[in-house]
This record gives sequence, structure tokens and C-alpha cells, in this order.
Amino acid sequence: MIIDFRSDTVTKPSAGMLEAMMTAQVGDDVFSEDPSINQLEQLVTDMFEIESSLFCPSGTMTNQVAIKCHTEPGDEVICDESSHIYQYEGGGIAFNSGASVKLIYGDRGRITAEQVRQSVNPDDVHRPVSRLVSLENTSNRGGGSCYDFEEIKKIKQVCVENKLSLHLDGARLFNALVAKNETPKQYGEIFDSISVCLSKGLGCPVGSLLLGKKDFIKKARRIRKVFGGGMRQGGFLAAAGIYALQNNIERLKKDHLHARLLGEAFQKKNFVKEVFPVETNIIIFQVKEPGTAPLWEKKLKENNIYCFALTPDRIRLVVHLDISEEMVEKTIGIINRL
Repeated sequence: MIIDFRSDTVTKPSAGMLEAMMTAQVGDDVFSEDPSINQLEQLVTDMFEIESSLFCPSGTMTNQVAIKCHTEPGDEVICDESSHIYQYEGGGIAFNSGASVKLIYGDRGRITAEQVRQSVNPDDVHRPVSRLVSLENTSNRGGGSCYDFEEIKKIKQVCVENKLSLHLDGARLFNALVAKNETPKQYGEIFDSISVCLSKGLGCPVGSLLLGKKDFIKKARRIRKVFGGGMRQGGFLAAAGIYALQNNIERLKKDHLHARLLGEAFQKKNFVKEVFPVETNIIIFQVKEPGTAPLWEKKLKENNIYCFALTPDRIRLVVHLDISEEMVEKTIGIINRL
């Protein structure tokens, strides 16, 4: 039995999700005529109590479309140095939007209002125009860390004072909502745009949504088309998203519990220097001997435990809906024997 902790993107659709996909009503979404996509977009819009939303193939696309909507070439995006939009989107901020980046070194991927305030450029012809702040909740490279919502509100105030837009990369936002007992509405009231992913913790094969005001989403729809993201009978994929939002949110608590148990097991090992605090479904631990993370990744793989060496010194495991209680127990047994 292979136990795959490399990412929560490796999940397969459940029987119920497959049934929903196979019976989906479809049309041409470029003409806004796919009833399943329209239903999905309305469902998410209602959840966040925000004006509009747009279905896209990936979280990278929703993030990149949002950045393109918010900025002009020569503007600057403020974000944490570990942000997905900076680390894992192929240089898209520069390539797609012609924008530069101001990096902040936060706490496990989370930045503060004061850090944002200090990062805003003055009105100076030598400097890029500070235009957009992007947060990531939960933070991938931060070990699934969650923002304190009070700090988000403070960051919003800094943005208002400096006429900056505020975007949320919410690839794993539902994990944060469940862990912190927060509501989608809270986020819909604060952010100018939100990206939410369906193909991570919620278990869909494809898909993310971009949320914002009607005029923003109208602009985003045009940019999605330019980026090649206009889908035709995408309702087969949207139906998976509808199923996930109706069935797979509350069960994230189980993933969080399994992640904590795995984190506790690694904490006891003498080759582990530190385990990041486990808040949601991601475990990151640092090895004591520098540069040996790939070796421990290989050792785990030899025991059919797949994980990911995030850096030469850090390993990441991600729990998801295809990880059963039996798999967790087996993994802990193998960890104990290492």
C-alpha cells in the first residue's frame, strides 16, 4: 500500500463525486451557458456573500488573473517571501502583469500590518507604485499556518489608508475556516479578491474560483480568456466542485487531526530538529543534519510513504481525504521504527 503525502492535489474523485460529474448538465461556458458552472459560481458567491465569481482551471490562474486585474505594468505587489504567487507560479507576476514584487519576511508565511505599512513605497518616480497586497491563508511553506483574522483586518486598514488592493490566495482557505471556526462571509467582507481552490483539501480533480465585485470579475473573465482559460462544457468539472462544497468541508477536521498525530510522531524522532506547529493538514519538519532531507524522503519512500523534501533541511507531508485512519496508523508505526 502506497501512502501518498506529497500533496493534497493527488486525490481521486470519490464515487459520489464521479456520479455528480457524470450526470452534470452542461453548456458552453464561454457564452456563460453552462448551468453547472453557473450554479457553482453562484454557490460560492452566496457562501462568501460577495458579488460575483469566476471558475478557472487552477489556483495559479485565479491568482494570476487577479494580479493582472489589480495592477498595471511597473506596479509592485507586496507579499511574504514564501508566497505561492512568488515561489510557485513560474514568475507569472513579471511575465503576465509586468509587475515587480516587494518581499516581506513574515512568521511562517504570515505578514503583519506593520510590515505592510513599512513596505509601501513613497510617491517617488524612482520607485514602483505599490498597488497590491497578497496574503496566503493557509500558508503552504509555513506548514499550513493560519492568519489571525484580527491581523487581517489591520492589514486591510493599511491598504485602505494607502489605496492598495488586497488579494487572498485562499488555496487552502477552507482548512483555515474549519481550524479557526471562521466564516466565508468574514473574508468576503475584507478582501478585494479571493482565490479558492477545489482540487486540494476538497478533493476535486480540477478547478479554482476567483471572487470579487461584479466589475472586477467582468474584467477577470476577459483576462481568463486571454490567458487561455475559457472552458466550454466545463460543467463536468464544476459538478465536482458543487459536490465538494456540499460534502467535503466539515470532514477537513479529520485531516487536521491526522496531521497532528503525524506531527507528534515525528517530534519524538532523534533525527528531527523541529516540527512546525501543526494547525491544519500540513506537517513540515526540519532535520538535524543539514542537507539530509532528500535522504529521509528516500528512506520514507522505501517504506511506501511518499512525501516531499521542501528544502535540503525540511520535509513536508500533506494529509487529505484519500488518507485513511489505517494509513495514518501504519505511517506512525513506520515512523516509530525509523
